[in-house]
Amino acid sequence: MRIFNDLAELKAAKGEHLGYTDWREITQERVNGFADATDDHQWIHVDVDRAKEGLFGSTIAHGYLSLALIPSFTSELFRVDGLKMGINYGLNKVRFARPVPVGSRIRAGAEIIDVKGTPSGTLASLRVVIEVEGLDKPACIAETLSLLVAES
Repeated sequence: MRIFNDLAELKAAKGEHLGYTDWREITQERVNGFADATDDHQWIHVDVDRAKEGLFGSTIAHGYLSLALIPSFTSELFRVDGLKMGINYGLNKVRFARPVPVGSRIRAGAEIIDVKGTPSGTLASLRVVIEVEGLDKPACIAETLSLLVAES
């Protein structure tokens, strides 16, 4: 994990790749739980038997499940000390480049794209790439925005 002592150190690291997280298995139970939480029970996610005959040969994770794991992934990659709070501010761009089959393992890597001051705090932008183990094309590429507020 990369630890930044303050926002100035984070800003100085613009362009730095923060490394990779550990691999995480995407289970059917996790996918079903996400389907329940979001009311998205499309058969490609939750109907194991039907999905075997479908385009992907198995159930797949929701794209938004991969996206929802990003805060957990990034907390494994870096920390900024001296913060009062940090909040998700949004996304500039997201692409779901390949499906994540249930039973596969994923991990994320991240790069600091930009860090700039705003009237509300410091806006940090990361490029997060979620990979599927053993596959050459990433599952998700997202440009995330976080608003970071230093302790007074």
